[in-house]
Amino acid sequence: MSQAEIFPTEIAVLYTPAWYSDREREARPLPLSPGDYKITPGHGTERWTVTSLKDGTTVYSGIGPVEIRRPPAAG
Repeated sequence: MSQAEIFPTEIAVLYTPAWYSDREREARPLPLSPGDYKITPGHGTERWTVTSLKDGTTVYSGIGPVEIRRPPAAG
């Protein structure tokens, strides 16, 4: 049994507006837990950004609003 099986890594899902709809959201899995990301809202015409707190990488820069949540429970 591997360490990953004993201590599963939590993942997150980034929800962003879909360019083709005012109601639909696009979902993109992220490798780290929700608390490992920082969302910076855009003001006026500025873009929203999502940054990894682990290494400073920008994982999203675009229209908002955006959310990061845990994935839905498997049912």
